[in-house]
Amino acid sequence: MSREKQTILIVDDTLDNIDILKDLLKTDYRVKVALNGEKALKISMSDDPPDIILLDIMMPGMSGHEVCEKLKSDSDTKNIPVIFLTALAEESDESKGLKLGAVDYITKPFNSDIVRVRVANHLKLKRHSDNLEELVRERTRELELTQEATIASMGILAEYRDPETGGHINRTQTYVKTLAEALRDHPKFRDFFSGQEVIGLLYKSAPLHDIGKVGVSDSILLKPGKLTSEEFEQMKLHSKFGRDAIAAVEKNFDENSFLRFARKIAYSHHEKWNGSGYPEGLKGDDIPISGRLMAIADVYDALISKRVYKPPFPHKKAVQIIFEDRGEHFDPDIVDVFMEIKDEFRKTALKFADYDEEREMLLKKD
Repeated sequence: MSREKQTILIVDDTLDNIDILKDLLKTDYRVKVALNGEKALKISMSDDPPDIILLDIMMPGMSGHEVCEKLKSDSDTKNIPVIFLTALAEESDESKGLKLGAVDYITKPFNSDIVRVRVANHLKLKRHSDNLEELVRERTRELELTQEATIASMGILAEYRDPETGGHINRTQTYVKTLAEALRDHPKFRDFFSGQEVIGLLYKSAPLHDIGKVGVSDSILLKPGKLTSEEFEQMKLHSKFGRDAIAAVEKNFDENSFLRFARKIAYSHHEKWNGSGYPEGLKGDDIPISGRLMAIADVYDALISKRVYKPPFPHKKAVQIIFEDRGEHFDPDIVDVFMEIKDEFRKTALKFADYDEEREMLLKKD
């Protein structure tokens, strides 16, 4: 909430010192007071925190140094500037205060002009800092919207051509997110998920896994029956088409583009752990982790979904098929985690099911 005057919190156990500072500052600022460290922390962590704190060091109970240390260790209060007020004048005392995160140091007895100027200067810096943080947040949100718009527009393009969309898009991206969250702290995958945005970008990118199908002819893509070997070879090209389409868009962004996940997913989600997949025949850990996640999500969804050439499989059968392909088609470590959270997959499949027949099979008792 914006306000006309900035707020100063004066913390001192001596009422005379508080009165002097209030008289100096009350005309230009809102002034709050605290007679001890505990009260200072309570005010600082309230819904109406101060913009700056003038903090005495020598107080009964919690010292000013202790208060400052607690303020700087809390994410909600660490950016509130602290100016120490003290009769101590030794360099070691000043150094300790600054090392704890204080921005300045004023000794008693107070010089009125020095107090006013230093408070004004630090509040001006605080206002600039707050404005900069707001600009950064706005810019970050703009970038996020650009990402979402780019991915969404490409996803819409895929939907125009792929007959297996609808719930499939929502289900597979949720499966990927569920798996990723379960793997976040796994020793093998911890480094991959160390970035805060990785799981979110995987979730956003997953709907583009089959975008390459826009390059497959209708006679193959829309064929109601089983594909011939020649037709299947043409269908397999969709992974390359997808990679190339995303790479073309990716040229407009930097080398660490958010589209790198989408590109890798599109190109590698048909690779198999034993090297028998396509398009490159990658094996084991050479397969991008994003592709390995999508592989399980895509196969599970294909198994539990109704197709023109097959009925939906029960959840238990789909899980059994994936487990039997552990170490062959799928990364064994990811399969192990999948087995622990398989009921979450079932819940997602039920939520976004396209047909009553699929719901019936998913609700079928094991």
